[in-house]
Amino acid sequence: MIDKYDDLGFAKTDTSREERTGFPEVVFCQGKRDEHLVEIYKNIYKKEKKVFGTRASSHQYEIVKKEIPNVIYDEVSRILYADEAPLEKKGEVAVCCAGTADIPVAEEAAMTAEFFGCHVERYYDIGVSGIHRLLDKADDIRRANCVIAVAGMEGALASVLGGQVKNPIIAVPTSVGYGASFNGLSALLTMINSCANGVSVVNIDNGYGAGYIATQINRLAEK
Repeated sequence: MIDKYDDLGFAKTDTSREERTGFPEVVFCQGKRDEHLVEIYKNIYKKEKKVFGTRASSHQYEIVKKEIPNVIYDEVSRILYADEAPLEKKGEVAVCCAGTADIPVAEEAAMTAEFFGCHVERYYDIGVSGIHRLLDKADDIRRANCVIAVAGMEGALASVLGGQVKNPIIAVPTSVGYGASFNGLSALLTMINSCANGVSVVNIDNGYGAGYIATQINRLAEK
């Protein structure tokens, strides 16, 4: 197969990515010039009839909306997307977060998995400071093909879930916390050093990466 791309001069949109990987190209919106972002969105949407971007601002939503009127922006996750034919939601991914301050990253993960065709169940504010809240939902979480655990502070949620479920856990450290959390580094190190089995870890605040990997696991489980 000859890989295809569209050369826009300032960017080369990867029009054959879904053929190779099962996922279309996703746009990282943050830091892009207005005119560049608009042209990238227009190009991908014209070819794919869908486009998905992360870390978008409300301003970027407004300028893209002028060209793609049906584009949707979620202020919490900062996801900017349009889709003429949404995928049927299959399987189950559980997205868990420790506290309400972690919800933006959790929603980035959840909405990514949903866009790519996963049925997602959300379990928010079940951190270890009130562990009865987590244990109350444990049976429900166990049903999922994959679990995403989003937490800041000391990041203990992933380890506790690791002792409760049999399917893979993707831990997402967040930059939520006081000074000694070092903008998420403390949670990252806790998760990497987890003594619980079956816990893998993505980068700080990388909800998108967790949602992507969770989709791959969910697809395999549903085959």
